[in-house]
Amino acid sequence: MDQDVLRSYSEPALEVRPEPFPWLNVVLFIATGFSTLVVGTFMMVAWDHHLSAAPGGTFPDVFNHPSELFRGLPFSITIMSILLAHEMGHYLTCRYYGISSSLPYFIPFPSFIGTLGAFIQIRSDFKDRSSLLEVGVAGPIAGFVLSVPILALAFNYCRFGPTESVDGLIHFGEPLIYKILAFLMGVTPPPGEDVYLHPVGFAAWVGLFMTALNLLPIGQLDGGHIAYALFGRFHKRISQLFLLVIFLMGVFLWPGWLVWILLLALLGTRHPPTLNDKVPLGKRQVLLGWLGVVMLVLCFIPAPITIS
Repeated sequence: MDQDVLRSYSEPALEVRPEPFPWLNVVLFIATGFSTLVVGTFMMVAWDHHLSAAPGGTFPDVFNHPSELFRGLPFSITIMSILLAHEMGHYLTCRYYGISSSLPYFIPFPSFIGTLGAFIQIRSDFKDRSSLLEVGVAGPIAGFVLSVPILALAFNYCRFGPTESVDGLIHFGEPLIYKILAFLMGVTPPPGEDVYLHPVGFAAWVGLFMTALNLLPIGQLDGGHIAYALFGRFHKRISQLFLLVIFLMGVFLWPGWLVWILLLALLGTRHPPTLNDKVPLGKRQVLLGWLGVVMLVLCFIPAPITIS
């Protein structure tokens, strides 16, 4: 009998440890689902009363009447689905390339959308620039592909109303893809009026905005992965240039960009090399990389939120 066969009988098989149940991921998913549900409930009430961000109206008592929370399901399901699609795009591409990563971690937060988004933790190095680029761009593509048709569908339920002159009224900027879809759908408000999006449409707007944030070519954001894969050593210069642009927009257009720069500084703007940077990108990766650039242009909003 062959010695290798004898050895296989004599040596014990390696023990394969099962993955522990992702309790933290599940708890955070449920908590984020609840926080977005509460926010969605108040959005639906505002929508029903034509309030948008204006003060007044009757808001539900969700603590004494929990059934009111069902009204928030459209917004909650939509935004959770977009976030899940984005992160699963990353996760499944990691699995395809044999890169170790966690399942998505959702972040509940008492904000106007009920969350700070979601992320996955990548535990191993990228083998080359091709895998880096595809993992980086997969999430934004998944989120974009889901957000765009949802926004188009929501335009069918939008309302026109007078442009309010109320102090403290919140206005949300319109990315280029929003303007294109509105034109194609014939959503043009009469003079002196504005578009009031259904909460589902607002969730799609949030998805597009988060896509743009992630596609900024800075540090280890998704856009940073793409920039490093496409331009290699020029990534650092590109990152510094965009940091300057974001800072200037924070000073002159929207102060929220200054907070974003602070978060980026805490996360770091440096991008580590892959295990083999010398492996060239294929045509598919180059095409996907430039697709990421196009999505950034379509989704970016210089002044996402303004207050009158």
